[in-house]
Amino acid sequence: MGRNRMRLEARTRLVWWRPAGGVVLLMLALVVAGGSAPVATGGAESETRKTPEGGWNRVQADPANYREVVSELEPGDWLQLAPGDYPRALRLHDVQGTAERPIVISGPESGEPAVFHGRRGENTVSLLDAAHVVIRHLTLDGGGEPVSGVVAEAHGEYAHDITLESLTVRRYDRSQGNSAITTRVPAWNWVIRDSTIKDAGTGMYLGQPDGDNAFVGGRIENNRIVRTLGYNIQIKHQNSRDDVPGMPAEPRETLIRYNLLSKAERGSSGGRARPNLLVGHFPPTGAGAEDRYRIVGNLFYQNPHERLFQGEGNVALTNNLFVNHHGDALLVRPHNHVPRDVKILNNTLVAEGFGIRVDEPDPAHVQVVSGNAVFAGAPLQLSGGIDSRDNLTAERDEAEHALRAPDAALDALDLYPRPGRMYEREAPVTDQVKAKWPELEHDYNERPRLRPVWGAYAGPTGANPGRVPGIGPAAPECAPCR
Repeated sequence: MGRNRMRLEARTRLVWWRPAGGVVLLMLALVVAGGSAPVATGGAESETRKTPEGGWNRVQADPANYREVVSELEPGDWLQLAPGDYPRALRLHDVQGTAERPIVISGPESGEPAVFHGRRGENTVSLLDAAHVVIRHLTLDGGGEPVSGVVAEAHGEYAHDITLESLTVRRYDRSQGNSAITTRVPAWNWVIRDSTIKDAGTGMYLGQPDGDNAFVGGRIENNRIVRTLGYNIQIKHQNSRDDVPGMPAEPRETLIRYNLLSKAERGSSGGRARPNLLVGHFPPTGAGAEDRYRIVGNLFYQNPHERLFQGEGNVALTNNLFVNHHGDALLVRPHNHVPRDVKILNNTLVAEGFGIRVDEPDPAHVQVVSGNAVFAGAPLQLSGGIDSRDNLTAERDEAEHALRAPDAALDALDLYPRPGRMYEREAPVTDQVKAKWPELEHDYNERPRLRPVWGAYAGPTGANPGRVPGIGPAAPECAPCR
C-alpha cells in the first residue's frame, strides 16, 4: 500500500498539472465571457413536485370505463385510475388543459398499480395534439409487442407542456426501434422525471431522425434508465425551429440532470451499438441557434460496445460521473453539424479508453474543459486549441488509489476522493461564474462545494455523505444514486 501511495504521488507531480494562482480564475472566467445568450428553462422549471390538493374536479375511472372518461376530460380535471390491468391504449387525443388548470391523470401512488399493457397496433399512451397534461404513477408494460410506450404521434401537430412523472415503463424491447418514450411532432416544455425505464429498444427518442419536429426546452431528471438495446436517451439534431403556434422563439435550455443511464446489460453490439446519451445540434442559424443542453449530476455507467456520451452544438456537462470499464467516456464531435459552445466542467471520469475527447469544434465559439478528474487510458484528446491544463489527469489504474471504490459493482461504486489524494485547486469558483452556472456551487451530491477540488465531488473530507434528499432516481442497486 505504501508503494502504491508513493507511485500515485510521484505521478501527480509528473502528470497532474496544478496551475499557478489566477489561472483557474481566468479559465473559469471564459465560461462567462464565452457563454451563449441567457436561456430560459421553460415553464416546467417553476412547477412544484406535488399537485395542489384543492381546486380539482376529481374523476374516477377503472379498466371498464376509462376510455370513455378520458375522451371527456377538461381543464382542471384530475382523473384517478383504479388499480388493475388496462388492456387498451390510453388515448389522449385533443386532450388539452391550460397552464393554470392542467389535466392530471394518475394511478395509485402505492399498493397495486394501474398497469397499461402493450397491444399490437397501438402505442400504449398515445398523445395527439395534447397540451398541459400530467401523467403519473402508471406502469406501462409492453410485453415485447412491436409498439412503443408513450408516443407523441406523427400525425398530430404538436405536443407541449407534457409532464411524465413516476412512471414504470418496461418490456418495450421487441426491437431497437421500439421506444419507451418518443416524440414525433414538435414538442416543447416536456418534463420527464422520477421514472424507471427498463428493457426497451430505446429509452427516450426525442425528435425525428431527419432533424424535423424538434424537442425544445425539456427537463429530464431523476430517472433510472437501464437495459436498453440502443440509446438510453437520444435527442435528435434540429434543422430549424418549427413554425408552430406557441413554439418558443427565444433561446431555450434542455436540462438533463440526476439520472442513472446504464448500458451495463443488453446493449446491441457492432453496427447497432449506441451511446448511453446522444444529443444533437440545435438550428445552425435563426430561432433556436442559441439553445443549449445543460447536463448535470448524472451517472453514466458502462457501455461494453460504445462510448458513454456523444454530443455536438451547444452543450455544458457539469458534476457528472462517467464509468466505463470497457471503453470510452465522453466525446464531443461533428455528427450532423459541429461542436459550438462547449463547457465540460468538474466531472469525474474513469474509463478504459479515452476520457474526454473534443474533435473539430467551431473556432468562432468558446470551448472550455476545466476542473475535471480524468482517469483513463487516454485522459484528454482535445483539438482546436482548447486549453487542457486545468484538469487532473492520470492513467486508468491510478483511480483505485485516488478514489474510494472506482472498480466496484454498481451497488458499491464510490468515486468520492480518498483523503489527501485529490490535490486542491488554487482558487474557488468565482461569484461571477456561479451566477452564470449555479450548479458549480454544488457537487454531484448537491452539497455545497466546500473546497476547490477536482472532479464532481467537493463535499466534506471523510466518507461519502451521499446525495441530499430528493436528488437522483430511486435506484437501490446504485450506490452513487443514494
